[in-house]
Amino acid sequence: MPPQPERTTIAAGLLEIPRMISGLWQLAGGHDESVDIDVAARCMRPLVEAGLDCFDMADHYGDAELVVGRYHDSSDSRRQPITAFTKWCPAETGVKTFDHAQEAVDRALSRMGARGGGEIALLQYHIWDYSDDTYWHNLSHLRALQAQGRIRHLGLTNTDTAHLELLVNSGFPIATNQVSCSVIDRRLTRGRMGEVCLRHGVGVLAYGTLLGGFLSEKWLGAPEPPADGQGLNWSLRKYLRFIEQAGGWRVFQEVLEALATVAKRHGVSVAAVATRVVLDLPPVSAVIVGTRLAPGSDEYIARNLEAFSVSLTDEDRALIATAQESLTDISGDCGDEYRRAPIMTVTGDLSHHLDEAKSDKLEEALAAGMRIEYSSGNKWEAIAGYCRAVRTGDLIRVSGTTANSPIASIPVLGGNSAGSQTVAVLDIIERALKRLGGTMSDVVRTRIIIRNEEDCEAVSAAHGWAFRCAKVRPANTLVVSGLIGAEYLVEIEAEAQVGSTGTMFVA
Repeated sequence: MPPQPERTTIAAGLLEIPRMISGLWQLAGGHDESVDIDVAARCMRPLVEAGLDCFDMADHYGDAELVVGRYHDSSDSRRQPITAFTKWCPAETGVKTFDHAQEAVDRALSRMGARGGGEIALLQYHIWDYSDDTYWHNLSHLRALQAQGRIRHLGLTNTDTAHLELLVNSGFPIATNQVSCSVIDRRLTRGRMGEVCLRHGVGVLAYGTLLGGFLSEKWLGAPEPPADGQGLNWSLRKYLRFIEQAGGWRVFQEVLEALATVAKRHGVSVAAVATRVVLDLPPVSAVIVGTRLAPGSDEYIARNLEAFSVSLTDEDRALIATAQESLTDISGDCGDEYRRAPIMTVTGDLSHHLDEAKSDKLEEALAAGMRIEYSSGNKWEAIAGYCRAVRTGDLIRVSGTTANSPIASIPVLGGNSAGSQTVAVLDIIERALKRLGGTMSDVVRTRIIIRNEEDCEAVSAAHGWAFRCAKVRPANTLVVSGLIGAEYLVEIEAEAQVGSTGTMFVA
């Protein structure tokens, strides 16, 4: 008799779920040529009977929402109800209306079988570009839809620590953050994410725990797959990039050997041990394990449940930790693989997600030697006769910028956290630079004004993080002075010179 999955609660104890969630990304394609919705819905039954009654999907996971809807329409649903999570991952194209958000939620509800009413248990939002303020509008609309009873809880997916904290400090009730975490990808605990999630009561839903299947006996001692991923499904192609970033195939094999040794001690699979390691991390509420919902897929249920029969000893943990010492830390924070190099998606770039088309008008104006002014729409720009940023030639100068909120219901972005306000300010500055053809990597000087001296460290840390991401260190001045508006704790101005080809550090 396989063990029952452990259960936990998320959203401040308001929603109970198993600690293993069935992920439906594999229904998006790249694994099976086609999905029979009726068959897939019937294949949910063994999972639910085993206590794995929570499913995770997204608006772009092919027919996943329709499969869940078919289950909801069946008699099985009345006997054995499920909990279904989905995601909204809109292209941030400047559409910021409530109707746009409502249509997305209504579409998900309809596809998932909640026709004529109902609510989404957890809607997780994905932000493509932090410098695009569309996400502030969309999350505000989702909060309004939550108040209407269309969404029970709000979560995030692939959001880095700084912006998770920014949203929480701005008053958004974030229940969860779904991020990659495994014995290979340790960003959750090696960085600030785990501590911040614990402090704010945000549950971590960990995916990639088995690296798409690489963490199994099948790959122990196996030759390294071709670098281009030919012959691999989408999951393996994606996680091969993670292995490469963590030190390569040889180091991966060392960790796999340690897992296999521990697995043999306990009489379970490598996957069970790899999953148990992640389940034992304090910030992790649950792991997401992929399922194809196809005939024969139920044979993996007992193997997956083995993770709940394992109790790792100190000796087990020491052996695994010793093998992990050879790993290279994957750069950046959780979720950075979707925004900053190295991009670790299936294709290795964002061409299938984002359109980075250049503005022909901007290029023409620059070629003509014109002065180019960018206005953010702030009311004070018209009153005081200034703009957010000006470009002349290769120089961009950005006016003093505060964490001014684009949402009427939010007085200031970041609330009373000076660090979070700094993150928001630098996002606004980055947006201005992008509109004028520059990037944060072009910044050569910043000037920071803070209201309270005790905020110096938090503001400096946020400023340092942002420019480490940009891989530059601009000249900087920080002073304490009065700011207009009691809610504003920090103001920053910036200067950039477009066109540098690299950075040389000298001492």
